[in-house]
Amino acid sequence: MTRHALISGASIAGPALAHQLAARGWRTTVVERAPGLREEGQNIDVKGAGREVARRMGIEEDIRAAGTTELGLRFVDEHGAALAEFPVGDDRVGTANREILRGELSRILHEHTRSGTDYRFGTQITAIDDHGDGVRVRLSNGEIVDADVVVLAEGLRSRTRAMAFPEARVHELGMYCAYLTVPRLADDDRWWNWHHALDTRAVHLRPDNLGTTRAVLSFLTPLRGLEELDRAQQVLVLRRTFADVGWAAPRILDVIQEAPFYFDAIGQARMPRWSNGRVALLGDAAFCASPIAGMSTSLALVGAYVLAGELAAADDPRAAMSRYETIVRPYVERAQRLMPGLPRFGNPGTRRERDMLIRFFRVVNSPVARRMGDLIGKRYGPPADAIDLPAYPEAATA
Repeated sequence: MTRHALISGASIAGPALAHQLAARGWRTTVVERAPGLREEGQNIDVKGAGREVARRMGIEEDIRAAGTTELGLRFVDEHGAALAEFPVGDDRVGTANREILRGELSRILHEHTRSGTDYRFGTQITAIDDHGDGVRVRLSNGEIVDADVVVLAEGLRSRTRAMAFPEARVHELGMYCAYLTVPRLADDDRWWNWHHALDTRAVHLRPDNLGTTRAVLSFLTPLRGLEELDRAQQVLVLRRTFADVGWAAPRILDVIQEAPFYFDAIGQARMPRWSNGRVALLGDAAFCASPIAGMSTSLALVGAYVLAGELAAADDPRAAMSRYETIVRPYVERAQRLMPGLPRFGNPGTRRERDMLIRFFRVVNSPVARRMGDLIGKRYGPPADAIDLPAYPEAATA
């Protein structure tokens, strides 16, 4: 009898799991509360073991073709003058070799799964009943669905997670980011340009492959709950916070009313367990490492690959979920271990702190440091390859 997985979340982790399970003979249903695929989102990295999973899934070339064409990371002053540059492929900091927009990767995964997966947009889980031999789920449209397993592959602030994991908490990092898509100007280049303003504020501009420019406004504050404000209130917060910041800030604030816009509090998911009976967590709902770590996408792909491989190999889904956690958790814990001082170190509050930070980056960017790049990358860079991927029986690729 064909086994059935009900997956909540159609961003990255959910479709990646559907891809791997469907290729191994499972029936897969993906529910998503948004009315369709969400195209918003900024640059994400596919690196290390995540890139190897993408290769095994047969989507690596699609990711390469949809890359943002970013040349690397450049720190700039309030006039846009370069202070330090890190070209693409420098593992110490900056742009990964596989840099892609979140929406583009979501599109690729959907294209590779839509023929074998039942997608239900505008729908979400409202109740979960794990009765031991299976899981009965009620959807927001009133439908009852029976499945062998339920996987919650939602975001850091998953609304469904508390139904099966009431102990879930988010580890807040005290940082907020507003992500915007703004019109591309003739003098926009192909670099990720990052300006450190004072008072723990930063402005970013990044290229994309769609003819626009991606912008980020970030700041640190002890205030909590700003992500719960409505858009008008968030815009007001940003206007007041960045009113005296130079470089690209005025340009961004000029279009903030009409620009595609996403505002979030940065945090990590540090769950004591990733499964409860036949219900499992995957992706950011389970182990978000935060954008600061630069590892969440690779963690999502690796987690989906391992969970699918274990579920396909086991008669008891609960044993498979336990094995999935045993294999992936050490990798996650390494990824969530941020460099000491972050995010405060990367967001200077005073002119002296900013000068110290720039001096640090200039040292890192010196010829001597470049020759030591491998050592620095191993010590401070993300642990992209810190897992031995299991060799599951090869699955068909779509």
